[in-house]
Amino acid sequence: MVDSANPDVPVSNNAFDYDAELRHYHQRLRAAIDVEPGDQVLDIGCGTGQLTRAAARLAHRGSALGVDISTTMLATAVQLSAAEDIDNVRFEQADAQTHPFPPDHFDLAVSRFGTMFFADPVAAFTNIGRALRPGSRLVQLVWQDGGQQEWVVAIRAALAGAPISAPEGGAFSLADPATAQGVLTAAGFTDIEVTDVSEPVYYGKDPEAGVDSVLALRMAGELLSEFDAAETERALDRLRAVMTAHHTADGVWFGSRAWIITAGI
Repeated sequence: MVDSANPDVPVSNNAFDYDAELRHYHQRLRAAIDVEPGDQVLDIGCGTGQLTRAAARLAHRGSALGVDISTTMLATAVQLSAAEDIDNVRFEQADAQTHPFPPDHFDLAVSRFGTMFFADPVAAFTNIGRALRPGSRLVQLVWQDGGQQEWVVAIRAALAGAPISAPEGGAFSLADPATAQGVLTAAGFTDIEVTDVSEPVYYGKDPEAGVDSVLALRMAGELLSEFDAAETERALDRLRAVMTAHHTADGVWFGSRAWIITAGI
């Protein structure tokens, strides 16, 4: 589920390609979810449905449901699924915190950076747990602390003109493993395991594409909102320099760290 508290939420869904940004994490999570052919899979905060479609292909005798609050992303998810001729996948606009999922229905719940924005995390995960059959699993990717994210630290410093503290909460609300474990335990989950993963994230094919990607993000608008024209241009020059410094033969990349958290119900 996406939310305005996320510093990586785009102002325009047409401008930022999360599937490209998170391509390496997608592969790590796909390997971790371990879908069985007959599984019923729930994808929480599915976005444009890349993980949902991958789960549906693996659960070829079962199905996959992706839920998200973004109508724009869900429309893209439906279009892509039709284009790829996947007939055991569907999408619903729903808030996983409160949506009345069928009880004891799913064998597996998954999420790629979509569970960090719940207003009441315990209630949300309790609701998700009710939708899972006994013996089922939850597998999710969440960001580690904002200070561990090069894309947060370097981009925010470039735009502001000086190092500034990394944001807390929002996208980083589950960054502390003890917090995540406490929330999941209170929601009825057991056998919680937290695995450290580190992958680069992609911001475009070249520095100019990287600048365009950043300018589509809410955090850029917030940091630039109080600048006059001259200050804005200086900030953009600094941002271009950062993008150039992170430009490689296959695009602009920034370091990042996340947790894969698994739990049973």
